Amino acid sequence: MSRDYKSRRRTEVDAIASASAEIGNKPPQAPEIEEAVLGAMMIEDECVYKAAEVLTEKSFYDPKHRLIYAAILKLFRKRSPIDLMTVSERLREDGALEEIGGASALASMTSGIGSAANIEYYIRILQQKTIQRDLIAAGYEMLKKAFDETYDVDKLIQESQDGVYRAVQGNMRSAYVPFAESLNKALERIQRSQESTGLTGIPSGFPSLDAITMGWQDGNLIVIGARPGHGKTAIALNMARCAAFEHNIPTAFFSLEMTDVELADRLIATEAGLPSNKRKGRVKMEEGEWGQLESALTRAAKAPLYIDETPGLTISEFTSKIKRMHLEQNIKIAFVDYIQLMHGNPAMAQYRALEIGEISRQLKETAKELKIPIIALAQLNRNLTTRMGAVNGRPMLSDLKDSGSIEQDADIVIFVNQPGKLGYTEQPDGFTELIISKNRAGETGIINLNFNGDLVKFTESTETLYDYAAKSEAAPSKGQAPSAWEQVSGRVGSYDPFSSFGNNYSPEF
Repeated sequence: MSRDYKSRRRTEVDAIASASAEIGNKPPQAPEIEEAVLGAMMIEDECVYKAAEVLTEKSFYDPKHRLIYAAILKLFRKRSPIDLMTVSERLREDGALEEIGGASALASMTSGIGSAANIEYYIRILQQKTIQRDLIAAGYEMLKKAFDETYDVDKLIQESQDGVYRAVQGNMRSAYVPFAESLNKALERIQRSQESTGLTGIPSGFPSLDAITMGWQDGNLIVIGARPGHGKTAIALNMARCAAFEHNIPTAFFSLEMTDVELADRLIATEAGLPSNKRKGRVKMEEGEWGQLESALTRAAKAPLYIDETPGLTISEFTSKIKRMHLEQNIKIAFVDYIQLMHGNPAMAQYRALEIGEISRQLKETAKELKIPIIALAQLNRNLTTRMGAVNGRPMLSDLKDSGSIEQDADIVIFVNQPGKLGYTEQPDGFTELIISKNRAGETGIINLNFNGDLVKFTESTETLYDYAAKSEAAPSKGQAPSAWEQVSGRVGSYDPFSSFGNNYSPEF
């Protein structure tokens, strides 16, 4: 046993013992179960395989039991026989036989085992006790640091999250899966996709985009980049509105640049179809438009959209908030506007590329952990405006500002490009290119959109999801009509994004 191991063991035990003493309870433990597992391992080889795959030395709370398990693991790694005699000899060589109570202590463990049939149940109990102890140790360290007013709060938040995550995930090891089982799951997925005409993810509101992505997929990080003033916030709001307003999907929108009132005004413009001069009072609304506004507000008030306008949001704060919102509001998709306004570890602040890289990595990890898509907006480098030639001034992956890690961590990268603002096209005002530059799960290409800045609304020349859902819900049917989300998700099987694919998509840049 190394000095480092003894030091780590002593620190862990001290934390658990101190916390237990203050609370007045015994640390979580199951000494009889620990003995049963060790005894079973010295009787049947199969029990050794099952335990060694899942348990570590810290899974045993009693120091003597840890020494015995460590000796068994040494024999297991050397492929030596494991029984009462070999384990005793191994402990003797380690100078620990007397410390555990001698060979008689080992004999009592094996004699007390009637059957090793319940080994998996025993292992599960030890896992649970270990998680409890790790949570106590993490919580106690968190408590001590929280009382230290000189300790950095952002660092404390991140360490607290990491401590809880390690306590749970570190003791829940994934079992191996036979490849045949993986093949069956893949086949079932293919069969479902063939039987359904709907999406497999959350709709974006743009049929041509959904035909490529099949909706925003769980665990994906989608980055939408654009120059300032080219509509990245507007298109994100259009997508959030599609999810929350049209399909009743719980949606979180983190705005680091605009207030919740500004976002609400933009959403009212899109939902009610009211131009800015009437919303701002320069032109008075007519009587019918008041009813139009009231109807839009009634629909919008029912939408499960949650806005967080915290300025200078740190990545640790975002992680804490989205996890709480996911737990309390069952959030299915999150938007972040935008990455470069977020802050990471203060120690990295002077190295902006590293800080942004840490932010993008944690956004991806959070999406994967919560199994939700996260759509993060990003600024582009200024030197993009000086580039002409064959690409017609279109953004490329290397134009993402501050860090190459953004494009590496993202599953999908989309650029919003309005070439008319730079004088690169004779297309009418509002002509917009949605450039899919990276797509891990599919193809790339360009989708043409029209942008009405007065109504803060992007549309395709083909039928939109909103129009299709509205017509479907208005159509007469027997019994209760299915919701729009059921239609586009394939649960009913009416919306087919390929049917409106048309000529609005170009696979070539």
